[in-house]
Amino acid sequence: MLKDVYIKLVLTYLSDKPLSISLWNEIKKKYTGRKRHYHNLTHLEALINQLTECRSIINDWETILFSVFYHDIIYNVLKKDNEEKSAELAVKRLSQIRFPLKRIEQCEQQILATKAHTRRDNSDTNLFTDADLSILGQPESTYREYCLQIRKEYSIYPDLIYKPGRKKVVEHFLQMPRIFKTDFFFDKYEQQTRQNLQEELTSF
Repeated sequence: MLKDVYIKLVLTYLSDKPLSISLWNEIKKKYTGRKRHYHNLTHLEALINQLTECRSIINDWETILFSVFYHDIIYNVLKKDNEEKSAELAVKRLSQIRFPLKRIEQCEQQILATKAHTRRDNSDTNLFTDADLSILGQPESTYREYCLQIRKEYSIYPDLIYKPGRKKVVEHFLQMPRIFKTDFFFDKYEQQTRQNLQEELTSF
């Protein structure tokens, strides 16, 4: 499904099937790396499913789809510039397919927004970053599996280092007046998200 969606998207702007396949293979290779336990193709599918549910209130569906495909394409737990590097690659690839410049800039901003997940002026960006956080509001068993997957991605770090860092992240979200910026995702996931985060916090 992801492959078909991506290739169709690219071919809308550039009639170069070999290039579209090459670009898809790059995405597939990055997201199927052996260290990808959560930030993988399943995550991209989940994001598209979440955004499809609110597609009627999304202004630029194609740009948000490109943001999905590229937002975690660079992911190294040892680095703190993954969002910047992912955005940089997205700009490069979208320029190759002649995607409109203003929409490339929007895609870049959406990817960069996943670094802090704070409210932006653009409603599509807020929907995108909320969708990226929607895993936090899933049923308890799904949330626990997500926590295990994230721990595996950070397996290079011992608990002595990982747990304080993770605790800080959890506390950061719980201290927010509201975690989800859009009413659509707030109404759907805010309550369960706070419950999940609070339960994880008690485990430290």
